[in-house]
Amino acid sequence: MATPIVRRSSNESSRSKEPTTANSLPLATRRFAAWAAEITLVVASGLIPFSIGVYANSRSDFNRVPLNPVLVVTERAIARPLALPVSYGIRNVAWPTNFLWTLALFTPVTLSWWQLYLLGKTGSTIPKRRLGVRVVNEQGKPPGLGAVVIREGIGRWAVPTSIAYFLWRYSFAFPNLGLFTFLAVLMVLGEGMGLPSRRGRRALHDQLAGTYVTDATRPLPPKNEDGKSRSQSARGNETDEWQEENEQVATTSMAMSSNTSPTLWRRIQQNPNLILFGVALVSMTAVLATLIGTQVYIQTQQTQRTTKQINSQQFLALVKQLSPNSGATNEERRSAILAMGSLNDPQAIQFLVDLLINETNPTLLDTTQQALASVGLKAIPELKTKNQFLAGEIESVGNSASPERELRQKRLQINQGTINKILAVSSGQTNGIDLSRTQLGRSGSEGSSSFNLVLENVDLSGVKFKSANLNQASFKGSRFRGVGEDGRWDTYDDTIANLSQAQLKQANLTDANLSRVLMNDSDLSRATLNRANLSDARLVDANLSSTQLVGADMHRAVLENASLTGADLGDAKLNEANLYAARLGRVIAIGTILSHANLTKTDWQGADLSGAYLDHANLSNANLSATRLTGAVLRSAYMENANLRNADLSLVDLQGANVAGADFQGTILAPSKQDPADQFVQTPDTGSQSAVVQGVDFSQAKNLDAKQLAYICTQGGIHPRCP
Repeated sequence: MATPIVRRSSNESSRSKEPTTANSLPLATRRFAAWAAEITLVVASGLIPFSIGVYANSRSDFNRVPLNPVLVVTERAIARPLALPVSYGIRNVAWPTNFLWTLALFTPVTLSWWQLYLLGKTGSTIPKRRLGVRVVNEQGKPPGLGAVVIREGIGRWAVPTSIAYFLWRYSFAFPNLGLFTFLAVLMVLGEGMGLPSRRGRRALHDQLAGTYVTDATRPLPPKNEDGKSRSQSARGNETDEWQEENEQVATTSMAMSSNTSPTLWRRIQQNPNLILFGVALVSMTAVLATLIGTQVYIQTQQTQRTTKQINSQQFLALVKQLSPNSGATNEERRSAILAMGSLNDPQAIQFLVDLLINETNPTLLDTTQQALASVGLKAIPELKTKNQFLAGEIESVGNSASPERELRQKRLQINQGTINKILAVSSGQTNGIDLSRTQLGRSGSEGSSSFNLVLENVDLSGVKFKSANLNQASFKGSRFRGVGEDGRWDTYDDTIANLSQAQLKQANLTDANLSRVLMNDSDLSRATLNRANLSDARLVDANLSSTQLVGADMHRAVLENASLTGADLGDAKLNEANLYAARLGRVIAIGTILSHANLTKTDWQGADLSGAYLDHANLSNANLSATRLTGAVLRSAYMENANLRNADLSLVDLQGANVAGADFQGTILAPSKQDPADQFVQTPDTGSQSAVVQGVDFSQAKNLDAKQLAYICTQGGIHPRCP
């Protein structure tokens, strides 16, 4: 029996010219490969400029500019749903970083929309076209932009990531971002695999959009009059491979033409009564909700009016009793003041605040303070207004001693004391309280009898102290940051105080929690912050001159352009901190941890960094002249163009350090005998003296003298003049 000859059409001839790689792989494999390529392109378009921006930001030869406001808004919008700590304030970055990070934001978005456009208009993106994958609607045509947005935006990404987010947000895994990423990837991959059904393997996103994924290298077979594809009738005359491929195409074609399982939209079209019923149900529900809401609102307003009327009547009666001509005894006046404090009425609060600065009887003054303390934080706005008014009056009088100035100063002190009592009583309830530009500390002209703010071991999280005068205040053990409603640290709802531009001269903040607190431009000169938690705090342009920071935790803190001249940083933790262009002259930093810190353009002239850990720190263009670095660890430090003139680097571990362009004029490299007076300095273990500079390349170092070169060459250093 003769073997039948199968004739191939011109389309089949052209199909044979397609890359054999695409034809040899199953459709499911090519579909996944195309999707992976699309995702890789989008991720790479953002990751590459972002990484270059990070590198540019680490360089010292670029000017610093504020972060682009668009990036700030985007950062905060992403931070909240992902439970990331919100970065208050706008940080400074290198100007190329600003451009590159903006590019990293918009490039993936643009590329994604371009791919969606191609998919909607042609049915294929570039990776899909290369791999022979095509997306079509039920008519076999490109699906259109609307269907593609539903397919990709809702079906492929929104639904699976929403399920992953819900499982993560309300489980023990929250706020672990790594577990959320794992869940999201798992859900996206699971959704893309689809479930077997009689209509073929269609994922959720294809079912939602009414689309089908077909093999672009095989045209859809035409149909006979009985509705069956011709590929089915010719199936017995072809090879096994051709049979399998045609069976797959025929199955897809039959699924596209089948109406046995109509979609939700098709059912609605076939049954318009469903629309009418839905509209009627929604309308009735809206009308009922409006009626109930209106009734509740009317009843609430009526209750409030009644309460306000009763309070007004009581207020007038109490004011009459407290008038000078009422003839009431001091005990009766005390009772009236306390009763007014319980009214919870704005008029009563204002009256008590005015009474506080006009009353001369000490007993009644104490009673008034007690009444305002019972009112609580609701009295703060009125007290703040009066505080600013009295401070302005004192400033207008001048510094000359006069009875009028002393009287106003006394009134201000009473006001300050009342605010102090309310904050102490309301510990942990201060989120959102605004005390900006208030006078709660001493000024230079005040005597020893002036008011001292004392809020020790108090929770002041969320208070706004912006531009406030808090000089010589005592905040020992106080907390300026809380966990927020979710009860977890380092999430978006953390309640964080604002101390930017505040005056905190000689303030006592020992053991205080100032983590992530905004303190830009604040004056902390001669303040005490021993063992304070300043991790991730923002202290840009802050003044920390002569400040005590012994044992303070300042890892990842931002101290750009800050002044720490003469400060004591002994045993402080400044690892990964950003001290770009900070002034640290004459700083005592014995044993301080500065690993991985950004110390670009910092000025350490005359500082003591004995035993400090500076491994992997960026010290490019830093001024370390006349600095004592005995026993410090500088492994893999970046010291390009650093000024090391007359610095003491004896017993320093420089393994792996980059000293290109560093100035070594007068630098002490050879270890000398340790002075018995300096035995308290614990020098790190460097293994042996020969390992201090072993393998370090000094070829581009500047101003090396013969003695230094001899030591470098004998201890394993690298230099062209070494034998």
